[in-house]
Amino acid sequence: MPKLKTWQLTAGSAVAGLALAAGAVSVAGPWDSGQRKAERDLAAARDRTGGAHHVPARPDPAEPSPAPSAGRVLSALGAGAGGRSGQLARVLEPLLADRALGSVRSASVVDAATGRELYGSGERTVLTPASTVKIATAVAALSALGPDHRIATTVLAPPDGARAVLKGGGDPTLSEDGLRALAADTARALRDRGARTVSVAYDTSLYAGPDVHPIGRGNENLARVTPLMVNEGRTDGSSSGVGDRTPDPAGDAARAFADELREAGVEVTGEPVSGTAPKDAEPVAKVLSAPLSALVERTLTHSDNDLAEALARQTALAAGAEASFAGAGKAVRDRLATLDLPADGLLTGAHFADGSGLDRNDKVSARLLTALLARAADPARPELRPVLTGLPVAGFSGTLSTRYAGAAGPGPVRAKTGTLSGVNTLAGTAVTPDGRLVAFAFLAGGTADPAAAQRALDALASALTEAP
Repeated sequence: MPKLKTWQLTAGSAVAGLALAAGAVSVAGPWDSGQRKAERDLAAARDRTGGAHHVPARPDPAEPSPAPSAGRVLSALGAGAGGRSGQLARVLEPLLADRALGSVRSASVVDAATGRELYGSGERTVLTPASTVKIATAVAALSALGPDHRIATTVLAPPDGARAVLKGGGDPTLSEDGLRALAADTARALRDRGARTVSVAYDTSLYAGPDVHPIGRGNENLARVTPLMVNEGRTDGSSSGVGDRTPDPAGDAARAFADELREAGVEVTGEPVSGTAPKDAEPVAKVLSAPLSALVERTLTHSDNDLAEALARQTALAAGAEASFAGAGKAVRDRLATLDLPADGLLTGAHFADGSGLDRNDKVSARLLTALLARAADPARPELRPVLTGLPVAGFSGTLSTRYAGAAGPGPVRAKTGTLSGVNTLAGTAVTPDGRLVAFAFLAGGTADPAAAQRALDALASALTEAP
C-alpha cells in the first residue's frame, strides 16, 4: 500500500464537519443566505442534531459527531478489492448499463476523507462535463483568492469632480441598492470638491476578448460577459436560471447610476459614455460583493452561469493573466495544477473553454471531479469547503429541488448537475449507511432522453447511500 500523505491520515476530521445523517441535511457550512437558513431549519425539524452557522472568524462552530472509522466503512464498500471489483462494483455496474445513459459514460467514486479511489469505470476519460465544470471553476477561484475575497465596483473622479467614472470590477451580483449607495457616496465626494455638474463614464477595461459566449448572443442562460452589470443583466425580475437579458449590461448599469446621481442632487450632463478615468482620478466610492464563499455557494446551488464566468475571470486576474475566455480557462487549469491532487495525470486532456460549462469544448474526467471534491474535504484546505456546502441537496434545494422523488437520495446526496443537449452529468457527495462521506462523478454522453438520463444518474447516486 502506498504511503498516505499527512492530509490523508488526518482527513477523517473533515467528515466530522460534513457527514449527513440519513434523512437530515446537516453539513456544516455558511448558512448566510435564506436558502441556507431554510436548509438548516429543515435539518433541525428532521433531526435535532447537525446544522451549524459557520462564517469566517466565528469561533467554535458546532459539528456533528465523527463518522465511523475509515477501515470498517471502506471494507463495506469493497475498497480492498480495488478498481471495478468488489461490492460497490456489483451495485453500480448494472445501473451504469442503463441505456438512458447514452453511448459513452464514465464513473468515479472516492473516499472523501482520503481521496482513495473506491470505484472507477472509464474514470480518466475526458468528456464534456456540462455544468459540473463549475466545481473546477469554484475550486480554482477559492484556491486563488480565498473565501473572504470580495469583488469591488468603484467610482473614480479627478480633483475637480467634473467626471465620475463607474469602473466594473467583475461583480455580476451588483444590485440597485449597491448602485444607490455608490451614487450617494459619489454625490457627497463631488460636493466636497465643489463640483456643480458632472459627466458620467463607465469603464469595462478589466476584461479582454469577446464578451459574447460561444453559444451565441441572445441566449437566456447568461448575459454578455462584462465586468459591469446589475443583477446579472436580468430584465425580467428573475434571480436565477434562464431569464431575459439586456443586450447592453454595462451601459444600462451606467445609465442607472447616472439616474441615481440625479436623485442624490447631482446635475449630470449628457448620457454616460464608455471610457476610462483621467490619470489624476481617485476612488471616491466603492461597494463590495458578498464574500467569495457565498458567491461560490450561489454558483453551485443555482448553477449560476454569470457568476461562474466571473469566478473564472477573477482567477485569471489573481494570476495576472488576461481576463478573457481563453485567459480564464488557462488560469483555472494552472491553479488546479497547484493543488497536489491525489493521483498523477488528472489534468491530462483537461480543457476549460469557459467557467460555466456551457461550452462543449470543456473536457474533464470523472476522476478529476472526484479528486477536486475530495480536496475540498481536506482539513488542510478549509478555504475550499464552500464547494461542498454549495452543492444542491437532493430533493430540496437548487437544481436538485425537483429531483429524487421517491428515491433514497434526499438528504444524503448533494450534487452539481450538468445538462446540455446529449450530455447529462452529476457530481457531488453522498453519505453511506455507515456515515462515510464519498465523492462521486457520473458523466454520460450521447443521451437521447434528458429526463431518463437524469433518473439514471440519480439512481447511481442513491445507490451509494444504500450500498451494504
